[in-house]
Amino acid sequence: MSNEIKIAIDAMGGEKSPKKIVDGILLSLKKDINNYFYLYGKENVLKNEISRDKLLIKHCEIINTEDFIKDDESPLAAAKRGKDSSMWKSIESLKEKKANITLSAGNTGALLVISRLILKTIEGISKPALAGFWPNQNNMNVVLDLGANIECNEKNLCDFACMGSALYKSLFPNEIPKIALLNVGLEENKGNDNLKKTFSILRNSKIKNFEFFGFIEGNHIMDGNVDVIVTDGFTGNIALKTAEGTANFITKNLKNSLNKLSILLSFKSLKNFKEKLDPRKYNGAIFLGLESPVVKSHGSTDAIGFAHSIDVCSKIVKASLIEKIKSNLITVDPK
Repeated sequence: MSNEIKIAIDAMGGEKSPKKIVDGILLSLKKDINNYFYLYGKENVLKNEISRDKLLIKHCEIINTEDFIKDDESPLAAAKRGKDSSMWKSIESLKEKKANITLSAGNTGALLVISRLILKTIEGISKPALAGFWPNQNNMNVVLDLGANIECNEKNLCDFACMGSALYKSLFPNEIPKIALLNVGLEENKGNDNLKKTFSILRNSKIKNFEFFGFIEGNHIMDGNVDVIVTDGFTGNIALKTAEGTANFITKNLKNSLNKLSILLSFKSLKNFKEKLDPRKYNGAIFLGLESPVVKSHGSTDAIGFAHSIDVCSKIVKASLIEKIKSNLITVDPK
């Protein structure tokens, strides 16, 4: 087990858990047996789930926690009463150096608040942000914040820009990332005061580890003209779920619009198209700004989506991503 990546999982978080969690783990293990899972949740339920396959028995350990954080709980209420919950204990395993990374499909707000209580934030960062990858015409965008912080000031947005840039440079060390602020228009006078102030700060910044592109509108997120897109968590989460809903609508209705012969003749192209638009392939967003890695899976995803979030965890640990982000991080002074 010494060479395995140790992933602590809040097995009770999200819809249809823990079944979909264990199903996702099994899918993941069939592709990669170099992960070991600490499952935090109700022991009697989890024993039932993992007993159905030898791979699960070999690569999973159950840590009994009778309590769990509900999806409709407020973050503060969850933090006050949740010290014995599956979410709290799975994050605590990072502080105890038992696990390399934590993964949860549970309550996003609670996950952020509890992570901040247990783990330290990187020096100079005011708030962690939920960062994910979106496909574009060329490759991938880093987009943050995807829902962790509903309200953000210019300091937060500048931090997000710096963290997003550091993440991108960690993955593509020879490139200078282009950063844009998501807005309702391209003109400097568009948007709220926080966006205008952030625009001015980033435009006048003398930091050279990123290039400031300016504002970008929602219909150009996937054009591939920028590498990092920064927004507050409220706007980012709406944009994310709108994109996922649109992708699902297109893939479901495209098949209904074609006759059987058309489908047979273009089966491979349609399959590739559907796979590219499948939101489950991009499941798994990391809380940037924490000293240890915490990954959030969509609560409504299925086993396939959860398996993809496990893959994200594995890549983060293998690439020593947190250490690289720290070394690439240069913050902007908003004053």
